[in-house]
Formats: sequence, C-alpha cells, structure tokens
Amino acid sequence: MLILVAEDDEVTREAIRDLLTAEGHQVLEAADGTAAIDAWRNGRPELVLLDIMMPGASGYDVCRTIRREDSGVPLAFLSAKSEEVDIVLGLELGADDFIRKPFGKHELLARVRALVRRKEPATSAQESFPIGPWRILPRHQKAERDGHPCVDLTAREVSILHLFSSHPGQVITRDELLNRCWGMEYFPESRTLDQHILNLRKKLEEDPSEPRWIATVRGTGYRYPG
Repeated sequence: MLILVAEDDEVTREAIRDLLTAEGHQVLEAADGTAAIDAWRNGRPELVLLDIMMPGASGYDVCRTIRREDSGVPLAFLSAKSEEVDIVLGLELGADDFIRKPFGKHELLARVRALVRRKEPATSAQESFPIGPWRILPRHQKAERDGHPCVDLTAREVSILHLFSSHPGQVITRDELLNRCWGMEYFPESRTLDQHILNLRKKLEEDPSEPRWIATVRGTGYRYPG
C-alpha cells in the first residue's frame, strides 16, 4: 500500500517511514503542508497520515483539500495537539482517526492496519435506513428529516449509525463498535470513538446533553432504543 506521511519533524517522519516500509508499505514523504498536497495529487496514496502543525499549510488545510477530492481515502491525524476542540475539528473535517503523540510503534501499526482494512460502509449500496426521526442516506452520506435541512455525515458516521439501526434496543459495546466500524481493538487512551458519538449527537439529537437516540450505557457502550 502507498501511504503518505506528512510530518515536518524529520526524525519522526523517518521513524514512521522505516516502521511502515518494514511492514511492506511504500511511503510518500512530505515535510510541509504544501508538499503534502502536491504528493497527494501526484501520487494518489491509499492512506494518509497527517501532522497538524506544519509550515506551508496546516494538516487541517491538507485534510480539507483531500476530502474535497476524495471522501473515501483513509486518513488519520498524528499530533501532539490533544485538546477536545482539536480532535473534534479533525474528525469533523473527515479524519478517520486522531492518534496522539507520543505513540508507541505497536499502537501506530495497529491503527494503520485498521485504516488499511477500512472500506466504505457495507451500507453504501443501500438506499436508506432509519435512526429515530431521521432517514440515513448512505450513498449521499446525509441524514434527512421532514421539515429539517439535510445533515452531512462522514462515511464512518454512516457505518456507526447502521450498526445501531441493525441492533435496536441492544447494548453495543465500545469494543464491538471499534471492531465493526474501525476494524481495530480498543485503545484505552483513544478518544476517537467518543468524539464520533459526540459529533453524531450534535447532528441528530434535539438536545445532545440529553441524548434520546444514542444513549450511553455507563461502563459498557451505547444503545439505540429503536
């Protein structure tokens, strides 16, 4: 697999490159955001790893550019920025994961393997399915509701909602969500799942602080009442 690694710190970038090439991947390297955009357009990598704070253009800017041109390529941020606002912004821009620095090589490889296995949601050929008062349109990555404007969804959000819709009334554990929607085991320090759930609540719940359609089951996971 051809992977783009955009990281302005040379030591970090080379360490990631060596780790990925040892796994059998080919690596495109970029030391700044402008070079990352050029590498993306010229090489069309199958997976993208982006630092956020880079000269030329930020990782956020690179992500925006990539998502305008390709909504499906797996993409993750690698960043020391770990405030909730940073993670939320990254996920809202369409990132599939947010890997916080410093990270161990085993964690990084596990996350990359999960991204490698990432495919478009199995619901992509399905016309629609319900979540509460909403109808989810997988092909268009939108949610619609009578009297409300359509809400944009990411491919990952569609996959999560489809899992809930397929198991009404059942508790879906965090492990199951990550295994089914990310293809990876749960990392205790990962906030990716939590932020995806928060984003979905903001988009679909009338009161995100008192969620009706994506309910928390403390210590276990989440439930869609159906």
